[in-house]
Amino acid sequence: MTPRHALNRGLLALAGLVLLGGGLLILFAGLDIYRRHALAPLARWPLTTPDDVLLGSADRADWSSQGWWWWPAVIAALAVTALLALWWLLAQLGRRRPGALSVGGTPPQEGVELRERALSDAMASEVGALPGVAHAAVRITGRHSRPRTRVGLTLVPRGAPGATLSALCEGPLRTALRSTGLPDMPTEVRLQVARHKPRRAE
Repeated sequence: MTPRHALNRGLLALAGLVLLGGGLLILFAGLDIYRRHALAPLARWPLTTPDDVLLGSADRADWSSQGWWWWPAVIAALAVTALLALWWLLAQLGRRRPGALSVGGTPPQEGVELRERALSDAMASEVGALPGVAHAAVRITGRHSRPRTRVGLTLVPRGAPGATLSALCEGPLRTALRSTGLPDMPTEVRLQVARHKPRRAE
């Protein structure tokens, strides 16, 4: 599991727990479960009976006395939070991965599949061993029938990008096509050069 995946799952689990806990507490108050079953509500929890409200008249008056800017600022903050949450959700839904790829040519061998993570790790190892490559990262996205490959290459100083790209196409990419039996696999390659200390001229 990558750090990004761990962070996404952690945030999703935290948000789910918060929403679930808040919903249960509100449900307990709405159904008057505290009184019916002689349960002790949380300390300072405002909702304990069906007649309770989150903000009473005194609280609303107190917050309104903060100034004309208070409620617009609260509404703007809530709107920004909702938009950020929606953007994060759409970003998660937009990251499509094929999951498993068929292996064995056309038609593929029945029951034989290759996980996209295994293929991307194998390709990253093979790409990282190419001459002039300091670091490589490979990610496979897209649909099951139409996967796409994203390759990030960090070249050594004074590396030859043209030769590296030719070796990438003739080596790891051709091996991946031969392994999966796909006719083609659109590939996006991003190149950067590793940082190095400047040399002193003498």
